[in-house]
Amino acid sequence: MEIIQTPNYDVMSQRACDLLIETVQQSERPVLGLATGSTPEGLYKQLIEQYESGKVTFKQATTFNLDEYVGLTADDPNSYRYYMDNKLFHHIDLPDDRAFLPKGDASNPEQECRTYETMIQNAGQVDLQVLGLGLNGHIGFNEPGTPFDSRTHVVELDETTRQANARFFASIDDVPTRAITMGINTIMESKKIVLLVSGEKKADAVKQLVNGEVTEEFPASILQKHENVVLIGDEEALSKL
Repeated sequence: MEIIQTPNYDVMSQRACDLLIETVQQSERPVLGLATGSTPEGLYKQLIEQYESGKVTFKQATTFNLDEYVGLTADDPNSYRYYMDNKLFHHIDLPDDRAFLPKGDASNPEQECRTYETMIQNAGQVDLQVLGLGLNGHIGFNEPGTPFDSRTHVVELDETTRQANARFFASIDDVPTRAITMGINTIMESKKIVLLVSGEKKADAVKQLVNGEVTEEFPASILQKHENVVLIGDEEALSKL
């Protein structure tokens, strides 16, 4: 695991942006795995700036997002589709028909999982997967106890995860209790993984990720077994290493 310490969030975002653009430029038809939440917002802002300045095009790219809430429509302001459209997709030249997320409002979520997993497999390996790190070690929405061999599946969200995401909703009662997420094995098949961590509150999780045992009770620990992981974090997030 390569660890890159940056002085602040903005530099963290820039380093991630450089790696993603490098991947896009080196591949004829790049496949990117994307994440949501507050941590990658700076990355997406910088990708838009690089696109607008003519330094990168996404016309040949395909993207797969990690997850989506079950029960939310694409136009719900709290859905991850809405997030991605507004934070990135609507501002770059990525074709609409190659920007994929699980359908949160699918009538059969379990079938949607199988469909989404098949789409990922048919696209070939993900060239670069962007990840964040949950306080409880979750990656995607793979909560503690998720089997390492899991594929795209429906997950019951841990209460700590719902509490952490409640700030985006009117109240905790509005936070969905289930989500569709790429499985851990799906994530691990990516050629390269870029894990972004920012802020002092992530320091304990980063310490356990890097120095702790590999266990399904801390899902991100499996990244120790991946041959090409780049952990990019600011000084606060990496303060306990």
